[in-house]
Amino acid sequence: MDAVNDPAVETITIMSSARIGKTEILNNIIGYFIDQDPSPMLMVQPTLDAAQHWSKDQFAPMVRDKPCISNKVAESKSRDESNTILHKTFPGGLIYITGANSPIGLRRSTIRILLLDEVDGYPPSAGVEGDPVKLAKKRTVTFWNRKIIETSTPTIKGISRIEASWEESDQRLYHVPCPPCGMFQVLHWGGVKFDKNDLSSVHYECEHCHAPLSEANKYVMVRQGRWIPRHPERGRHAGFHINELYSPWSNWRLMVEEFLEARKRPEALKVWVNTSLGETWEEEESYSIDNEKLASRIEQYEDLPEGVILLTAGVDVQDDRLECLVKGWGLEDESWFIDLKVFYGSPGHGEVWNMLDTYLRGRWKHELGVSLGLTSVCIDSGGHFTQNVYQFTKARQGRRFFAVKGMGGYGKPFIGKVSRNNRHRALVIPLGVDTAKELVYARLEIEDPGPGYMHFSQNCDEEYFNQLTAERHITKYNRGFPTKVWVKKEGQRNEALDMEVYALAAYTLLNANMKAVGEQLRARAKERKSEEGKMQDKPPKKRFPFVYPRPRWVINPGGPWSIR
Repeated sequence: MDAVNDPAVETITIMSSARIGKTEILNNIIGYFIDQDPSPMLMVQPTLDAAQHWSKDQFAPMVRDKPCISNKVAESKSRDESNTILHKTFPGGLIYITGANSPIGLRRSTIRILLLDEVDGYPPSAGVEGDPVKLAKKRTVTFWNRKIIETSTPTIKGISRIEASWEESDQRLYHVPCPPCGMFQVLHWGGVKFDKNDLSSVHYECEHCHAPLSEANKYVMVRQGRWIPRHPERGRHAGFHINELYSPWSNWRLMVEEFLEARKRPEALKVWVNTSLGETWEEEESYSIDNEKLASRIEQYEDLPEGVILLTAGVDVQDDRLECLVKGWGLEDESWFIDLKVFYGSPGHGEVWNMLDTYLRGRWKHELGVSLGLTSVCIDSGGHFTQNVYQFTKARQGRRFFAVKGMGGYGKPFIGKVSRNNRHRALVIPLGVDTAKELVYARLEIEDPGPGYMHFSQNCDEEYFNQLTAERHITKYNRGFPTKVWVKKEGQRNEALDMEVYALAAYTLLNANMKAVGEQLRARAKERKSEEGKMQDKPPKKRFPFVYPRPRWVINPGGPWSIR
């Protein structure tokens, strides 16, 4: 807030973890300018939906609860163009609220105060008009006393917008004093000490006197801290970086617990680094997974292994065939390759779909003595036979059959917003395939069985592994903005990777309580064994050979001979 009121500062960058209060800082800035220095403002959220949510859930309650501004900003009225959800006016100024995916919103009137929230969630381009951050900044050039505030948790090193902005700033870090020795230092994860078997021992070790500092010390240290810039000569651009170790809404023990859980899986650790440490995740320029190394992990199992709790399938649609991968899933996203089947024939005709349907109705024998059927199936609808896929899945939605459509682009959510916008009214689920492939490749790098580990059976051949690793992750520039993209290796087919993504989507859509499902499975297996045991213990009924009774000839008095 001091930097906002410093006339020498034009741009402010806040790169931080979660639980720090970035959005609340933006709310306070807006409230200050409404009350003390009325100006035209623009608030940019990652999407229009997020902009509407911010307006309703953050801005409206603030206006309602603060008497100093409540009588200056009118309530939203659909018929009043001066005060709508995305447009507010007040004496001497106004505020526009928009999403980074809306080029129209970014081309609005000239503004003095620009607030860019969660910039790492912005798309590379606002429609076809280019970088949304640059478009928004163009709206401020008229004002000599403009203010540009950017905030975000960072994402991937090299493509993070907030990291790039932070690198250009004066890079202020929050230094706090050690209560025993009085020396100032920046809190970092390396200073947190703990015994994973006894989390009551969590503490912070002073880098100067090595004194163990408790959670109670943290609050005293933070109150007495100060921001110190690395590059004071860049005074016009104030940059602030802070992590969750300082947060009053978190504690060190909770961070350690989350770290121990996150480090089991690469994708979870990445989120923890971004949201808890407020640092970018650094990864290789391209994934390089050795096919021979994957093949060496092949296991021998005919029935479903004991760890399998439920089954899903992913179906890839080609011009002359359907390919189906069946996956088994256990606790903490551990998975097993179960089967891969190819059905030859044009997907434009019903015969090949009938063969697929018969296969998908099958059951697989489990080591526990029961059998499992498929719980969910996702089928690719992005090819030439889209309507055939819709027709097939619509008739089987009760069996959790879903049409999916891959959507490229870094940062898109794995599971998108469900649509029924087709003549069959089938459920169509967009998939962020770049996000999904990154997840699959991260799990392929896990070498020890357990959370996220991928098991392969003796039915996996060389071609399967070639297809599974047929793409690589590289950095490309889109309108001058760096972004991560997946490209297929020359001459390689990638059906296996696509089917892994679809099977993973089918599992993710279930959002199942795997612990409860596993307990039910084991209870059913125990019951089955108990019934079989009773049948074995029960003595068999004594059976006598059936003998036809010999007819007895009798004399029926007064009548003919007869047989009884």
